[in-house]
Amino acid sequence: MNSEEKRLEESSKRKVHWKHWGPYLSERQWGTVREDYSPYGTAWDFFPHDHARSRTYRWGEDGIMGISDRHQLVCFALAMWNGRDPILKERLFGLTGNEGNHGEDVKEYYFYLDSTPTHSYMKALYKYPQREFPYRKLVEENRRRNRSDFEYELLDTGAFDGNCYFDVLTEYAKASSEDILIRISATNRGPAEADLSILPTIWFRNTWSWGRDDYRPALREIQQLSIPKEYGIPGSGVIEVEHKTYGRRWLLCEGEPELLFTENETSFHRE
Repeated sequence: MNSEEKRLEESSKRKVHWKHWGPYLSERQWGTVREDYSPYGTAWDFFPHDHARSRTYRWGEDGIMGISDRHQLVCFALAMWNGRDPILKERLFGLTGNEGNHGEDVKEYYFYLDSTPTHSYMKALYKYPQREFPYRKLVEENRRRNRSDFEYELLDTGAFDGNCYFDVLTEYAKASSEDILIRISATNRGPAEADLSILPTIWFRNTWSWGRDDYRPALREIQQLSIPKEYGIPGSGVIEVEHKTYGRRWLLCEGEPELLFTENETSFHRE
């Protein structure tokens, strides 16, 4: 047997939980029946994309090229900013059924390139425009068109003209069932220098705001963590992840990046 076949056998015999972590993070949580607690079942109107940047989900989370544990309690994904968008690019944008001339439709370009059956290796690509992402333009033009018209796509907006975009590639490789290596690569496909901020983000699904469980997990920066020399990490920023279901885990960031923390709570202050 090759290595992956051995992992599959260990998983099927429940010797090693190789599938504990995988691509289980939702592509889209907003605007779905999962997050509809409106009185008349109007999911598309009750939780649109514009709410997602400041409103807490109840039944799940979403992200770009992310992973989570099988219960989606601890999540990891990318947030990006091109220096032009009014908000961070944290989740896929699309039209709800009421906004699109052909119904709901994602307006992004992303590709799942590889994954082994146990998710011991995963690779995905996201294409992020260097120009301001045309959220309003996509909504207004598609709403104006009728069902016999073509859809108005992200390419039609000119957002990628002149190849002014970034290829953001995310790879995950498991050294063990609980030790996951992450590599994020960004390539400027445009003809000129352009700004790109990448914020790898780890967070907890909000299970404490709904009156059923008051337990709040914790993320904190710690100063030291014993790192074996064979890992070859000269310095690192370390976030300790503590959850009653899994105990303690750690996110090690190569180098010494500035670590930012916030609450996964609904914010009633809007910029």
